[in-house]
This record gives sequence, structure tokens and C-alpha cells, in this order.
Amino acid sequence: MTQLTARHPTRPRTPVWSNPLPAVKDALASAGLHRPRALRGERIEHPVDAPVLRTERLVLRPHRFTDADAADWLDLQSEPAVREFLPWPERDARRSARHLRDRTRHTRLWQADDFLALAVELDGHVIGDVSLHLRSVAASTRTVEMGWVVHPSLGGRGYATEAAAALLEFAVTTVGAQRVTAVTDARNTRSVALAKRLGLVAQTARAAGDPAVAPGETLLAVSAAPAAAPSAARA
Repeated sequence: MTQLTARHPTRPRTPVWSNPLPAVKDALASAGLHRPRALRGERIEHPVDAPVLRTERLVLRPHRFTDADAADWLDLQSEPAVREFLPWPERDARRSARHLRDRTRHTRLWQADDFLALAVELDGHVIGDVSLHLRSVAASTRTVEMGWVVHPSLGGRGYATEAAAALLEFAVTTVGAQRVTAVTDARNTRSVALAKRLGLVAQTARAAGDPAVAPGETLLAVSAAPAAAPSAARA
């Protein structure tokens, strides 16, 4: 069963630059690196730290570098269906643990390119991941890109929709996003359908602050909080 995924950009493929230092920016981008904070320009009004969100069935919380979470994370990444639509390489236990450790560091949104990742927990086990990537910080045009993935064995039960809806509400109400985007493989029809259920609409052109889209990918966006998004309680 194909799982529901939207792209998880641990590092921006084509960052949205705002600082006029093209040579430095191009060098960093070609190396797949983040810009130093000194080059990222303005910040949002106050940093937004990773929350703990509770939905009807799930807990969305910061990743933890524990044996239990590492085992769940390896199980998720070992699924070929997960890598089919995400730019994740095949990882052994050591590389998977390193990837999880890196994800535990992504706990704050403050400047452009900041990335926040949350584990999706069900009954004490990590079954997926959701993320926000701060693309544009200006209050009137603040844009975030969201991503999600749920273990293929749990597809069709609404977990991805439940987690993504809670994340979308957090992005709008707490981060102050005026525009929320998602980029997914155009072949991943279930993920596209999930995004549309949340109110995101396929875009024919990129707006300022939107993420880059590679051939074969679909950009979806919403400019207001959808009325149907279920509430998530902050812990």
C-alpha cells in the first residue's frame, strides 16, 4: 500500500534567498548546506519552539534520540514505499540513527530556512513524521512548507490526515503563516488528495516565498486556515 507522503526537505533544495550575496549563496546551495544565520535576514517576531500536539489518537512531539525511537525510525525508513516518494536514501541502522539525531535538532522556527520536525506517535510508537519549513518570514506574506509521512502498514486509517491537519492549524495559529504549501510527487495521488482535503489547492505558478518544484512534483498551497481542520490540543 502506498503511504501518504509530502516532501520532507531536511535542507532546502533551492533556498529562497533574501540577502544580496549571490556568490556565497550559490556556493552554499551547491553544497546542500544551510545559510549561516548571519545571512538569513529578518526573523519572525519571536521564535516558535517545537510543540507537543495531541489529537484524538496521536501525539505530535519533538523527536527523541532513544533506543525505542531509533528502532521505530529505522523500521519506517526501511520501507521501500517510503523512499519511493521521498528524497531519502536507503539507510542502515547507523545511518538511520544519525538521521534521527539530526531530526532531534530541528526544534525551532525563527529565520528563513529554519526547519521543524515532529514525531507522530501512536500508542507509544513513532509511526511517522511531520515537518514545517519556514520559507518566508515577513508577517504579511509568511510562508511555510509542510511535509508528512506515515508508515505504509498504517495507511488508510486517517492518521496522516489527522497529523497533517494538526500541523496546519499550528502553522497558521502559532507560526502566523499566511500561506502554507506542500510539495509532493505528482504520482502520489493519495498524498495530493490528502492535501486537498486540508484545503490546499494545486498551483500553476509559484508565488514569492514558495518552495522550488522539481519536474514531476506538484505544488499545493492554501492562503487561509481551512474551516474543517480539526483542533489539536497543546500539551
